[in-house]
Amino acid sequence: MESLLSPLTGSITKLTSFTLLFLFLFSCSTFTPTEAYDALDPNGNITIKWDLMSWTPDGYVAVVTMFNFQQYRHIQEPGWTLGWTWAKKEVIWSSVGGQTTEQGDCSKYKGSVPHCCKKDPTVVDLLPGTPYNQQIANCCKGGVINSWAQDPANAVSSFQLSVGAAGTTNKTVRVPKNFTLKAPGPGYTCGPAKIGKPTKFVTSDNRRTTQAMMTWNVTCTYSQFLAQKTPTCCVSLSSFYNDTIVGCPTCACGCQNNATDPGSCVDPNMPHLASVVNPRGKAITKPMVQCSSHMCPVRIHWHVKLNYKEYWRVKITITNFNYAMNYSQWNLVVQHPNFDNLTTLFSFRYKSLTPYDGLNDTAMLWGVKFYNDLLSQAGPLGNVQSELLFRKDASTFTFEKGWAFPRRIYFNGDNCVMPPPDAYPWLPNASARPIISILVQAITILASLVFLLAYA
Repeated sequence: MESLLSPLTGSITKLTSFTLLFLFLFSCSTFTPTEAYDALDPNGNITIKWDLMSWTPDGYVAVVTMFNFQQYRHIQEPGWTLGWTWAKKEVIWSSVGGQTTEQGDCSKYKGSVPHCCKKDPTVVDLLPGTPYNQQIANCCKGGVINSWAQDPANAVSSFQLSVGAAGTTNKTVRVPKNFTLKAPGPGYTCGPAKIGKPTKFVTSDNRRTTQAMMTWNVTCTYSQFLAQKTPTCCVSLSSFYNDTIVGCPTCACGCQNNATDPGSCVDPNMPHLASVVNPRGKAITKPMVQCSSHMCPVRIHWHVKLNYKEYWRVKITITNFNYAMNYSQWNLVVQHPNFDNLTTLFSFRYKSLTPYDGLNDTAMLWGVKFYNDLLSQAGPLGNVQSELLFRKDASTFTFEKGWAFPRRIYFNGDNCVMPPPDAYPWLPNASARPIISILVQAITILASLVFLLAYA
């Protein structure tokens, strides 16, 4: 081994710092694009419709509705937060189905006091169990909105506002500005509100149609890079034809810093674990991710389980390493060329995603309601699993060169870190891995060390 690496060491010393930086960035498996465009869901967005339903003596009554047109990305607890800036000196007299987080300074009002006087109000959804006289349709779900493909009936959220000091005609009202959407954290970027065609409403008996006085539309798109600087999930691989288990890449979602930051993760073997992860009456301030080499809150394991004459079988296991999070209504998006021939799926729901005509290589998987649609927090029950049975296509089927493993996996809409392609389990009769693979790995390790020393 020393004779193999000795010429490599001499070559490394000649590499410039720019070359090392390039190699590090090229080999970094945790890189996430900054743009909001998602190739597997090119039309996915959250559309906000602001419908002016009627005029009041000093303003209007509006119904604000959020439609989650994203196929697999949903808004989970603690729910959405919507904010904007008024164009004039508007106030909110009352709110139904939602409430502002702050009232603001309403001292100049005598008698009736507005619900909110802030220039930049922030609205949240009401909780389930809200009295009926404070509800409207599609409200009061704690801000949780399911994805369009998984549960379209619950992919909508609404609230109603009575706005004052706003003008009382189409020519005197002004469109709010600077819309912000947190779901529940950052990640969404909202465009300007645009005046659109008034929304039409059909009565329950389908015999009459009414329409809004005015309608404003806002489109918000998601970027994983804006949501968090590090990934939130990773993928590990194994197969029946090889004893090698390819784990998640080291430091895929972060690194343990026991020396400089003790307590940055939770040791599952520590005594009194329950009192640490469930403090009585205290807010959780420390990270609650289980200590691991990858430090990801969620791991997806893809195991090529069996090989039949006309079929082959895969087992998928999703493990939650986060002691502070139950993932309700979770979903998985997997890209693999054999989904065209998926025959049977056990204990998961399935929907084919075909963003492009003629290409059926992407599947959306999620749990069965009231059975395994809740991925419990880290611990013995913190995993869900299923098996998939594929029919072999003689023209494309092979176990060689990593074909049996997925190309890309998303968990709850976030792109998961995959192992490097040359680490995939290979067939026993395959030739030894090229020596260049060893050289590339050695260069990557050295480049990473140089980069970390230079920028520490």
